Amino acid sequence: MKRELLLDAAIDLLGSQGTRALTHRAVDKAAAMPSGSASNYFRTREALLIGIAERLEERDYADWEALNRIPAPRTITELIDAMTGFVVHAVAADRTRTLARYALLLEAQTMPALQETVRREHPRLAEWAATLLANVGAERAAAKILVDYLDGTILHQVISPMPEFDPHGALNRLVRALVGGALN
Repeated sequence: MKRELLLDAAIDLLGSQGTRALTHRAVDKAAAMPSGSASNYFRTREALLIGIAERLEERDYADWEALNRIPAPRTITELIDAMTGFVVHAVAADRTRTLARYALLLEAQTMPALQETVRREHPRLAEWAATLLANVGAERAAAKILVDYLDGTILHQVISPMPEFDPHGALNRLVRALVGGALN
């Protein structure tokens, strides 16, 4: 419980203030825990970053499980609506976690152990997208294009937010093109 509390505070800190603000002492303060708590669990900065990546993955799994209880989209329109909701959630309600994830991607470029932890997420997202696309008649290979587009759209919106952001139109065009222009 304490470990998760520290990691959730670290995610919020990383996503709201960036990598420079992420110190063991700052995590202790953000988690309202005694000084030295974070360093007891995570001896090094690399260990803390790996812990954050693993906690993000745990929280993502919980989100995926909740999403899996919702019936999968059966039509292209339902799929587009679901993808639109996913993007809007990532850039609005889940913005801090999204920014923390991107900060970890940059940190991972110089930490091989962190790279391995961070890389586990992308194939899972691609598999999820492939399953959703297959439900509406698209080839599994189209999932990479969709996931790359989602990553780019989310990144651009969190870095340079557009006030009237609505990804629906572009997703509509992309998904319909990936499915081969099928209408339903």
